[in-house]
Amino acid sequence: MKFNQLIRFTPLYQSRVWGGRRMETLLGAMLPDATTPFGEAWAVSDRPEAQSVTADGLSLHDLWTNHREEVFGKALVPSASPTFPLLMKILDACDDLSIQVHPPASMAEALNGEPKTEMWFIAHADPGAKIYAGLKAGKTEADFEAALQNGTVADVVHVIEARTGDCLFIPSGRVHAIGAGLLIYEIQQNSDTTYRVFDWNRVGLDGKPRALHVQESMQSIDFSDFTPGVQKIENNGTLVKCDYFDVRLLSGSKQAGVPGESLTIAVVSGKITLGGTTLKAGDFALVPACLGTAARLVKPADATCQWLEVRVPAVKPPGVSARPLTTAVLQAQLF
Repeated sequence: MKFNQLIRFTPLYQSRVWGGRRMETLLGAMLPDATTPFGEAWAVSDRPEAQSVTADGLSLHDLWTNHREEVFGKALVPSASPTFPLLMKILDACDDLSIQVHPPASMAEALNGEPKTEMWFIAHADPGAKIYAGLKAGKTEADFEAALQNGTVADVVHVIEARTGDCLFIPSGRVHAIGAGLLIYEIQQNSDTTYRVFDWNRVGLDGKPRALHVQESMQSIDFSDFTPGVQKIENNGTLVKCDYFDVRLLSGSKQAGVPGESLTIAVVSGKITLGGTTLKAGDFALVPACLGTAARLVKPADATCQWLEVRVPAVKPPGVSARPLTTAVLQAQLF
């Protein structure tokens, strides 16, 4: 089988108590029904419970397992990961998400979970929308525990006023929540472990309070993580570059990598043409490593078009391990 064109997957829509219909109204998505509040579209997913599949019935897992070099390139062939390492989503938050945390690698196995570092790109923010991330300056673990007891957790978590075009990095261990009024592109490790520590005393779609994971959360939260800010875009478009993903925001006529390199395109505004395929806001496409130079030219419809380029970092040489994502390392890594 030859992969001489973009690879597209059918989105997997997930209903959520905090979700809405803005993937339909803002992005023109064809949602599965007319009334369900859909909070997530899993656009690129190699999960047993949610597998991305092409229109021809080929799964992302099959591509990763059986066509690694042709689709993903020699740099990723040595990867020991049994699944494609990233999960890419669009989130529609019409209500506040729970205040939560993802376990760091050092704790995940003991807590029967998977580590998850992620980043958010805000494609749309309603006026006054907020992001909760990290702790307010000077707040301690004891302060957090007291806030859990009296239902005031939001008072000890750092609040950021969200704006369209902002990007926030969420390493494992950073307590966080997406506020109401945000449409977000999320790039993350291939993990679905989330520990809810506070859920605004809300009930789920079944009318019952959703489960909390207070013990796991308290073991996972980095209580030295204070007042993080949004990312600054660099001259080459880089938003976040870490051990797990390299994400850039681009515009204008560009080459989507070079032959032998694989990446994923996610259009955030306008329309682009790539390899003879037109992609609109909300569309994701995998650029296979075997695609030639001529087919990699991105042609935007106009100057307002923007897209994310997502890369899986090349596999490190034998004997070189990934650096833990401590605060000091993160400051050194982000460009």
